[in-house]
Amino acid sequence: MWKGRFAKDTSTLVQDFGESISYDWRLYPHDVAGSIAHARAQLNAGLLNDEEFSQIEKGLREIEVDIREGRFEFRTSLEDIHMNIEAELTKRIGAAGGKLHTARSRNDQVATDTRLYCRTQIDSMLEAITALQNVLLDQSDKNAAAVMPGYTHLQRGQPVTVGHHLLAYVEMLERDKGRMADCRKRLNVSPLGSGALAGSTINLDREAIAKELGFDGITHNSMDAIADRDYIAELLFAISMMGVHLSRLSEDLILWCSSEFGFVTLSDEHTTGSSLMPQKKNPDVCEITRGKTGRLVGNLMNLLVAMKGLPITYNRDLQEDKPPLFDSVDTILLVLAVNTEMIGAMEMRQDRCLAAASDPMLLATDLADALVKSGVPFRSAHELVGKAVAESVESGVPLDELDLEKIDEAYTPEMKSVFSLQTALAARTNTGAPSIENVKREVERWRACL
Repeated sequence: MWKGRFAKDTSTLVQDFGESISYDWRLYPHDVAGSIAHARAQLNAGLLNDEEFSQIEKGLREIEVDIREGRFEFRTSLEDIHMNIEAELTKRIGAAGGKLHTARSRNDQVATDTRLYCRTQIDSMLEAITALQNVLLDQSDKNAAAVMPGYTHLQRGQPVTVGHHLLAYVEMLERDKGRMADCRKRLNVSPLGSGALAGSTINLDREAIAKELGFDGITHNSMDAIADRDYIAELLFAISMMGVHLSRLSEDLILWCSSEFGFVTLSDEHTTGSSLMPQKKNPDVCEITRGKTGRLVGNLMNLLVAMKGLPITYNRDLQEDKPPLFDSVDTILLVLAVNTEMIGAMEMRQDRCLAAASDPMLLATDLADALVKSGVPFRSAHELVGKAVAESVESGVPLDELDLEKIDEAYTPEMKSVFSLQTALAARTNTGAPSIENVKREVERWRACL
């Protein structure tokens, strides 16, 4: 690439240290697409004739097939996917291949390739997220009326339904999709034509190149176009945030399938046993999901730290943007797929959920609300119910069996009616609340949305 300037070959150790072909080879379909669009612009500008363009396009397509089918031999001495493809093209078609890099730098080439890669992977992730949302909806529908405790501080709080609980994760995943879509929109501009940092004196039709590659437009500052890796950082954040959501879902499932909770049974296909304890059935998918989230967050930190001290425009440090990107994309797609399969196969134990929700303490707030409806200020009602709870704990008499009128005259016999799970849920009709009818409507709304 630079033999005219250097008298000695690069040391083998430096080649090994600086190569990126061991991981950036996977950009090959995007590199081929970008090169064909660039060559077409050269043709339209009179830099190539029809025969030369045909040779370049045909040669690149053949190389693409060879790579896809595992027949292509990558060379570390050529550093990266761009030079491996260009060198092979020139070897196959001769002088025309040497013209391809006219008015282009590896700097704008890699910026184009990574944008195309991110765009493709975002589309795959959006499909995978929707698939997970759909199985969560199926479980929400099946368990729309299955009552369970809702928790704060991992302590029983108020009654909800399993369907309502699972729909919370559908909401989270929809926000993840929104972040992905926003990221896709921002990255979908073409930097090709920005050159090394200052464009080129050979002006090609950048808009035509962008249109051929499916970009919405072009970048407008050549230096920023080369330096920009915001879109990768943004995508890694979106993936990390989604990982956090899936980790929280995993934590719920880990608790639910423990003997202490017993709310869910995961299928044999999605659990493992113990090499020592024959009775064990471990939620390894959930645990590995939870563990991989740290890896996703670490990849984001990796890139941000690499970027933070770089002057614009291109610095070789930016070569380190791809390992965390590729790893996070591969990881989250696998996490989404395995969780979709696992959640689709799990069975909620509605009897255990109902037994846990039948603790009358879960309706203490409803009792306070009943006092408020009778004219008692909420803070006073809160105190009165607190006294009743303390009496229940001390005496061992369940809250719904206490003689509340002996505690305070503000209590009336009718207030005992609050100790009904069905009544309590039916009263929660505000949008976003867990009445069974609300849950069923939300399931149908989400099905229409998805």
